[in-house]
Amino acid sequence: MGRARAAAAVAVAVAAVTALGGCSDDGAKDGASATPDASASASASTGTPTPTNPPSGTATEAPGTPSPGQTPNPGTSVPPEPAPSTSAPAPAPSASTPAAGETLVAVTRSGGIAGKTATLIIKGDGSFLRLNAKAETVDRGKLSAAALTKLRTALQKADFPRLPRISMPKQPVFDSFTYAFRHGGYEVAADQTTLPQPLEGVLGALPSFEPS
Repeated sequence: MGRARAAAAVAVAVAAVTALGGCSDDGAKDGASATPDASASASASTGTPTPTNPPSGTATEAPGTPSPGQTPNPGTSVPPEPAPSTSAPAPAPSASTPAAGETLVAVTRSGGIAGKTATLIIKGDGSFLRLNAKAETVDRGKLSAAALTKLRTALQKADFPRLPRISMPKQPVFDSFTYAFRHGGYEVAADQTTLPQPLEGVLGALPSFEPS
């Protein structure tokens, strides 16, 4: 029952943060007929070889193109070989600085003695919203320039790409808080008893979850 409750808390927190965010081989080749040429048959009967034309689709050397082992004649232009094409790898989620109106970080806290759920959404310009469990805005505010710088520094030090996606205790801890973070395209959830140390700095830089 305890582990089920903890797992449910993580699922609720992650779901809340996600919801609030604002991969012919069929016989004859190259049109050549499978039926022998009539002239070839006649040639076979008379013993006189009949010249044959190259099959359709056979590549021929272009004028001015040297054969292998030959040196091109002076003044003969040789078309350059096309450069090999390269495909760029798929971009990873970016943790770059968002624009003023975009979300810098969203954090949902659930559980505790009262079992309440609250969410903070901080924008790139330092403005933020406090939401309740129904995603209703209950308060608004704005961080000072110093507080916003502190939060950005904490988020950078947290290094979200290297954090575990879920951090939960082996044994459930009743009445503890569960946090779900969303930043730079990454989502991380943790119980307060197993919160990775880098995220403690992020929590310390956030405004209060409860309106003043």
